[in-house]
Amino acid sequence: MSDTTCAIVGGGPAGMMLGLLLARAGIEVTVLEKHGDFLRDFRGDTVHPSTIRLLDELGLGNSFRTLPQSRLAAVNIPTLDGSRLTLGDFAALPAPYNYVAMIPQWDFLDFLASAARKEPSFRIRMNTEVTGLLREGDRIAGVSWVAKDGTSGELTSDLVVAADGRSSIVRQAAGLVPKEFAVPFDTWWFRLPRHQSEQSEIASLLPAIKNGEIMLTLTRETFFQVAYFAPKGSDARLRAEGVERFRERVASLRPDFADRVDAIRTMDDVHMLDVKLNRLHTWHRDGLLCIGDAAHAMSPAGGVGINLAIQDAVAAATRLAGPLMAGSLSPRVLASVRHRRARPTILLQFLQRRLHRVVFVSVFTGKRSGVPPLLIFLARHFPFLRTIPARLIAFGPLPEHAPQFARRPQAVPPDRPQPRSGHAGAAQ
Repeated sequence: MSDTTCAIVGGGPAGMMLGLLLARAGIEVTVLEKHGDFLRDFRGDTVHPSTIRLLDELGLGNSFRTLPQSRLAAVNIPTLDGSRLTLGDFAALPAPYNYVAMIPQWDFLDFLASAARKEPSFRIRMNTEVTGLLREGDRIAGVSWVAKDGTSGELTSDLVVAADGRSSIVRQAAGLVPKEFAVPFDTWWFRLPRHQSEQSEIASLLPAIKNGEIMLTLTRETFFQVAYFAPKGSDARLRAEGVERFRERVASLRPDFADRVDAIRTMDDVHMLDVKLNRLHTWHRDGLLCIGDAAHAMSPAGGVGINLAIQDAVAAATRLAGPLMAGSLSPRVLASVRHRRARPTILLQFLQRRLHRVVFVSVFTGKRSGVPPLLIFLARHFPFLRTIPARLIAFGPLPEHAPQFARRPQAVPPDRPQPRSGHAGAAQ
């Protein structure tokens, strides 16, 4: 007899959502998370309307809205005359799903974990890193693990779900190799202080493009979270140039930051994200399923990765709950998850690759100093088109709904804080 019915490796958005949904079906679930908490900086902080609607279906939406968060109402870009042009208008979508919620990912994951812990069949083991897979013949039968305190052991299960991200240990141990697509840039994240007197809209995202460089600034309550984009493979060069030169780059792109770039004390304060874009052709082995970034790493362009991973989790729970309860899980059932989610993944990755070429490559090579003129023309003269990118970002090409077994009545929260509105830049 297995120690647990489903072992989920990774406590990110996909893993936590799948754990919650399966536990609500009464399935024994164990999530293994290698960290002691969810406090990792520079993760994606966007919760899109598709996920907010899902939370409403789960009876969690009202409670979610009480969490400190900000609202993005539109995707804007700066123009040469200093004004802003709306490319995607979330506010034009039907309420109440007409905004993107900006919330620290650790708060969102804590929220999901709290909801899941209310289910008697849910367990989460923090500080527990999966090191390998257990096998019974050709079937995956569980995982081996080591805890932060040095203890180690094995956990047998009827199903192992790899939700451990783009560098998935589980995927590698299973011999699954994703197809890689060329990405023209990496991202360097850092923080700068925000003065109390500055009136920038909370949650706004402002891109800056100049001299073949791109930078994106996210406005937070007390600081700016900044992403600097440069051609892939530039990390060694940027660090060799030193912190003074990096400060100059930042001040050139955002002259209003010149008075605070000293907050970047050394290049150790600048965190490089090795941007990947890939996907598996096969998401499963007998007894194993990959979802989220473990199945398909997404570019940060458009900020769709988190919500696509959550859609994977919903599709997986919908298809797996019955067979897991009946003890009849088969490779065919596992393959059905990939069959459901492959097409939206392929479409979004195609659009991201186009965006890479049209914007990032063109800027880096000096062919263009901003957004393509045709896109600006269409946004200015045909405003109804603004709902197309807004809807695609908000819901994706194939949004999922909560399975009936996981739905609960909507909780009635205490008085909720008034959300703050903002506007998004061209990329997230």
